[in-house]
Amino acid sequence: MTSATPATGPATGTTSSSPTGAASASGTASAPAADSTSAGCGVGAGRRAPRPRADALRNRERIVTAAREMFVESGADAPLDEIARRAGVGNATLYRHFPDRTALAHEVVVSVMARITHSAERAAAEEADTFHAVRRFAHEAADERFGALCPMLSGTFDHDEPGIAAARGRLEEAVQGLFRRAQAAGRLRADVAVGDLLVALSQLTRPLPGTACPDNDQFVHRHLQLLLDGLEAPGRSPLPGTPATLEGLRRHDR
Repeated sequence: MTSATPATGPATGTTSSSPTGAASASGTASAPAADSTSAGCGVGAGRRAPRPRADALRNRERIVTAAREMFVESGADAPLDEIARRAGVGNATLYRHFPDRTALAHEVVVSVMARITHSAERAAAEEADTFHAVRRFAHEAADERFGALCPMLSGTFDHDEPGIAAARGRLEEAVQGLFRRAQAAGRLRADVAVGDLLVALSQLTRPLPGTACPDNDQFVHRHLQLLLDGLEAPGRSPLPGTPATLEGLRRHDR
């Protein structure tokens, strides 16, 4: 919003502008008052929008953490009041941050993808052996139990929502980097792609029908290590089919 331009020359009459733009008898021209709308949004006055309070941010984080746990344990239809209770906030606080289940589900998915991306980036930076980096990432990603969230991603879930798309792009870039480096070093077999690992992780961390997720915890990392042993180069036998690329998985989803 453009602020008013001050007068640059002498007044042409015997009146001048009052602070509200009305005429007065002072004989000089004064600038009109700053636009109240501009000042309110901090543009004219140079102010920024207030940042969320620390306690509000903590409440939001607690809600997202509780929702992820409840969605993993009870599915996408976990009661919102139970999520609020686990987060230690009231229902009104939950709805103030997330007006409906869809908004909360989107935030949970973005949060999980961000955590998995951070695991990939940290493994790449801290592990000297490129296959050890892949292995470390896979086990940390399995701890997120993101396969249990897959039912939330069906139906009307908006996969192309900007926040979701951006988080997915960062995750894919980080994991592809792990694979490229391990394959370039000859530590990861060449006939696999990122999708092979991500699909396997999704399947391993999705609870079996009629079981709760904690019942599977004792098996997830054991079976994941069997998979990782099969990914390490050199491969002991040729794989059927073609590598599961991210592009191929996206075409399949459509």
